Amino acid sequence: MSIWWSLHLRREAASVPLARRLLLGAMETAGVDPDVSYDLSVALSEACANAVEHGGGPTGGTHCAEYRVTAYLDGEKCRIEVTDSGPGFPSGRRRNPAAQGGGHLRESGRGLCLIEQLADHVHFRNGPGTGAVVSFDKILKWREGALLQAS
Repeated sequence: MSIWWSLHLRREAASVPLARRLLLGAMETAGVDPDVSYDLSVALSEACANAVEHGGGPTGGTHCAEYRVTAYLDGEKCRIEVTDSGPGFPSGRRRNPAAQGGGHLRESGRGLCLIEQLADHVHFRNGPGTGAVVSFDKILKWREGALLQAS
C-alpha cells in the first residue's frame, strides 16, 4: 500500500506549519518511525519557507501567490516535492544551490543545506516554465505493525 497527497498553498507563513502537520499526521498514521518523520517534517518546513519567501513571480498575478507540496509514501521511501511560481534558482549558481561555499556566513540559503543533511537524496532545479522545484526523499524506517510497511 502507498499513499500520496498534493496541496496548493498560499504563499503565507501560516501555510508552513499546516503542511508540516499534515505530513507528520500521515506518517504517524502510516507507522513511520518518529525520528524519520521529524527529519522529513523539518526538511519540508524549510522547503515551504523558501517557497513562501522566494516563490513569487515578477508579475504579481494570482498564480504567483501559491505553491505546491506533493508527498509520496510507499513501503520503502518518502518523496516530497515543493514547487513555486517564482523566478527559480539564479542561473549563475551551481546546479545545487546548497553546495555554495560560506553557507554559515550568508543571510539566506541555510535551509537548503539543512534539507541536504536531513534527506537521503535532494534535487534543486528550475521548473519547466518558471519557479523553483525542491525535491527530496528519505528511506523510511517503520514502527512494528505499521500500516504501510514494506513486505
